Amino acid sequence: MDSRTLSFTKLALEGLPLSVPGMRVVYHDASKQAAGLQLRVSTTAKTFFVQKRVNSVPQRIILGRFPEMTIEQARKEAAKVLGQIAEGVNPRNEKKRKELEHKVLNAVLMDYFTIRKELKPRTKEDMLNALKEVCADWLNKPINKITGDMVAKRHKTHGESRSKARANLAMRYLRALFNFAAAQYQTEDGKPLLDRNPVKKLSQTKAWFRVDRRQTVIKAHELGAWLKAVQILPKVDFRDYFMLVLLTGLRKEEALKLCWADIDLEQKTFIIREPKNHKDHTLPMSDFIFNLFQRRKSLAVSDYVFADAKGRVISNFRHAIAAIKQSSGIDFCIHDLRRTFATVAESLDIPAYALKRLLNHADGSDVTAGYIVANVERLREPMQKITDFVLGKSAIK
Repeated sequence: MDSRTLSFTKLALEGLPLSVPGMRVVYHDASKQAAGLQLRVSTTAKTFFVQKRVNSVPQRIILGRFPEMTIEQARKEAAKVLGQIAEGVNPRNEKKRKELEHKVLNAVLMDYFTIRKELKPRTKEDMLNALKEVCADWLNKPINKITGDMVAKRHKTHGESRSKARANLAMRYLRALFNFAAAQYQTEDGKPLLDRNPVKKLSQTKAWFRVDRRQTVIKAHELGAWLKAVQILPKVDFRDYFMLVLLTGLRKEEALKLCWADIDLEQKTFIIREPKNHKDHTLPMSDFIFNLFQRRKSLAVSDYVFADAKGRVISNFRHAIAAIKQSSGIDFCIHDLRRTFATVAESLDIPAYALKRLLNHADGSDVTAGYIVANVERLREPMQKITDFVLGKSAIK
């Protein structure tokens, strides 16, 4: 790197040619107005900077580019930076703090999505929707302007007027973003620029809403009416989907994302890719499910098992659920079918570890479960047993 001294004037700097590839030239300002001001000339730009030791470590602090930054502005900024260093302040930290003052919540959310690459699209969508529902006006607010009092007031207002569960969920997501910001935006010495999480106030004041977990299932004596209502749905795609979820205990999205590449009709097994616990899960087919897959395969027009005539994954279950409710008189949501599957299994005395494998629940702190390897064939009999019990409540063959 070539280093030279030059009296900085607008005419002189405009006349400096850009450097050739592989070489950069540094000019020191000969003026005494801002001792330490330098200009680096590269192949693409002319950049003002100062270089000084901060806590015994050499640092180059970029000030701005010429001509967007004038020489007078550069000299003032250089004097300011050198003054900060003389007082023991790290200019880079101050610059980061200044940037954080303009970092809005939505920008933090986008950084979170970029770095947390393992997040599923559905999780990202749910996170954004929850924040928009509860605190949409905060998305363009600097994150360090969101206070504990604001959080407490918004949480209380939304929970009491609309939904306690959604108010809790949005604030949990907000808490995660503040924790992320504390870890991601730090000073040169690793200290968080954001040292508070305003959502903690909800815990400190015990303000979280108590939301009882939904426990609804389709009871054994209701299964006949529910199954009959499903069978008279006009669209076979929805009929098959509801039957698969009830007879396998799959989550809504797990069933929707099933692809033919993961269906093995010879071995009578199918694989759930990227489930909630991030571990691919292989399940056996009962006889009814095998016939269901065979029939759908013969009509397949898409890589997805549950696709309409145009190859699109089916969606908008609202009308189908409403039709079943009207015909059977049974109020339910799709996740109730998973709970019904588990409830039926437990009533049939399916071993706890087999049921856990069928539902693909994480082992967590269950050390014993970690030692048990459940071969897919060992799950076939329990799966068939559950199917036989459910279909036994109706005339379905």
